[in-house]
Amino acid sequence: MAKRLLAGMALLISVLALLGAVPVNATSSQYSTTYSKYLYQPAPAVPAFAIPGGNFTLHLKGDIQGIDSVIAVSVLHGPYRLHILESSFSKGGPNYAVIAVPDDIAPDDYFLLIKTDKGTLVLPNGLKVFKEWPKTLTIGWVSDTHVTSSAKIGYVCGPYFQHSIYKLEQMCSNPIPLHSVVATDSAYTYWAMQRPTLIINTGDDVDSSNDLVGYTIMYNIMEHAAAAGQAHLSIKGNHDNPPVIYSQLIGPPVFYVTIGKFLIIGLDTGGDRGWPTMDEIKWMEKVLNEHPGYTPIILYHHPFFFAPRWNYLGGKISGLDPSNDADWAQLEKYIGNYWRGNLTVARRFLEDVVKYNIPLTMSGHIHHDMYWVYTDKEGHTHYFLTLTSTGAPDKESNPPSNPKHSPTWYGTNLVVISQNGSVEMPLTPVKFNGNKVTSDFISIPVPQEFMIFRHNTDFGTVAKFINELNHTVTGPITFVIPEGAKIDPEHTNITYKVLGERTIGDRTYLMINASVPVGVSQIVIDKGPDTEKPVLQIAYLQPTHPAPDQQSMLYFTAQDNLGIRDLYAQIYDSNGKLVTYGKVDKFPAEPGSGKPTNTFYTVELPPLKPGKYKVEVVAVDFYGNKATVSQNLNIASPTSTTSTSSSSTSTTSSGGGGICGPALIVALAALPLLLRKRK
Repeated sequence: MAKRLLAGMALLISVLALLGAVPVNATSSQYSTTYSKYLYQPAPAVPAFAIPGGNFTLHLKGDIQGIDSVIAVSVLHGPYRLHILESSFSKGGPNYAVIAVPDDIAPDDYFLLIKTDKGTLVLPNGLKVFKEWPKTLTIGWVSDTHVTSSAKIGYVCGPYFQHSIYKLEQMCSNPIPLHSVVATDSAYTYWAMQRPTLIINTGDDVDSSNDLVGYTIMYNIMEHAAAAGQAHLSIKGNHDNPPVIYSQLIGPPVFYVTIGKFLIIGLDTGGDRGWPTMDEIKWMEKVLNEHPGYTPIILYHHPFFFAPRWNYLGGKISGLDPSNDADWAQLEKYIGNYWRGNLTVARRFLEDVVKYNIPLTMSGHIHHDMYWVYTDKEGHTHYFLTLTSTGAPDKESNPPSNPKHSPTWYGTNLVVISQNGSVEMPLTPVKFNGNKVTSDFISIPVPQEFMIFRHNTDFGTVAKFINELNHTVTGPITFVIPEGAKIDPEHTNITYKVLGERTIGDRTYLMINASVPVGVSQIVIDKGPDTEKPVLQIAYLQPTHPAPDQQSMLYFTAQDNLGIRDLYAQIYDSNGKLVTYGKVDKFPAEPGSGKPTNTFYTVELPPLKPGKYKVEVVAVDFYGNKATVSQNLNIASPTSTTSTSSSSTSTTSSGGGGICGPALIVALAALPLLLRKRK
């Protein structure tokens, strides 16, 4: 028995190793996309900002002893060969290069191709060029994206969100399992289409700090936005701690950038610590002192004000001075448990907010919207804003699990700040009762009601849109495509205009201006007609012998040469009648992982009465090619002996022959159980 168990584990480990070797964002030896081998800053999540005729600085690693060239290129503009104004290279450092921005450069978000003595770095979102410095910043805000290479699923339908699909199926006819990868990509895509000044992510970019594939997926999502011309910034959260992979692929844990007269500072509140260190506070003060006359914005992950017992949603605080002991004693009750771990740091920070007249701080972490307005003794207003989770299902459901709880959803928001320090969220007015906020939903329902499901293969790139926002969403979208792929107008039902196509490094990008209508739509970019059906194979049912009125899970594999648009199961009784549960008769498939190469899925089957049933899994690709596979179920009554469930394969694109041996398919199908992460 032990030998069989060890053999099974060895098989599973070998399968996991194969899956871990997914070549996401693979590059040739000529190019590198690991910014941290070359630079401290800029980074994929912390670009440089400039205007034509200006300059910016590359902060180089100490082992970089020379730069041959710096090229700025986007899908629509360039390439521009940038002139090196000044540089310093020494073993002791610090090494840097000051780069001139051409007078005739077009405003855009640019990739930087930096050729050094160590190789060539391809840096998306490396340089954002404005026509002129903005007097107002519009910020497309995301937070707690929690991208993961494993499974992280919540269930949505319109404004509703639930942890359990069974609850949602009682309320909605089309419940959607929403993975953190899809949620995050949808939010970045949406804001890139809306064209804010920049996107800001306030932390927990990835769900697990050791998830290399998850960070690579996050990198690719940000790359899509950059290729669409959208600048963005990220800070790390507690799930990004320790920031080993984060710092290698995404950006520095602590940084500052200037955009005209705006100064944005990113702080690191650590993992379990929950507040910035005093050294960070002193560094922040140094940066603020070096930039008098700037309008500061401070980003950190754990919220500063957070008083659930007083009011979970936030409120107004007026006239209290943190430098006054009596006033500070009153202010303390509003400080969140995270920052209360070091009240010396918390007090110093709030004193700095007043001293330097910081109008806006932004945070995440609690997976709920929160809005605080603090007016100091001089009458200056300071906004402490917190956003719900954009990508994680670990939040209170809507409707809530308890009538006394405050519901939420997958959200983003738009924050507008002017140079004079005025702050507003124009899309989501906030309601008050006295000094207490009464608005549960201060964010907008993106990606809750706007989703994009991308699929990339060697044959083409496809995307399915679900738009329930009650209006058409229009703007630029960029796709990574295989060489030679073109848009198939016959199988594309969004309105689009091709804006440009360019190969940067070793990836080809196609940029379109798209109008995504209300409802379900798609775009197909391929090398030719797709005549192949998807390939399906059922692995097993858990439990193997479902009891009456018992929920069960069906595990299976699904693949297609281009991408599967619709994947679901239907249940038929012994008379061939379609079985419904609540308002649902098509039970949606859930991906077993967030990897772009995922082929493993589950369907959560509802409780069934005693009797004989057939479960049919249906896969439809973007050309309408359809494949099915079925399994018979015999749900015995409690007094009878339960029969073994038998399976019989119906039409599949592979003729029902399967894709691998029985032992391997069972091992592979077991992976969703191991990878599933639900709170």
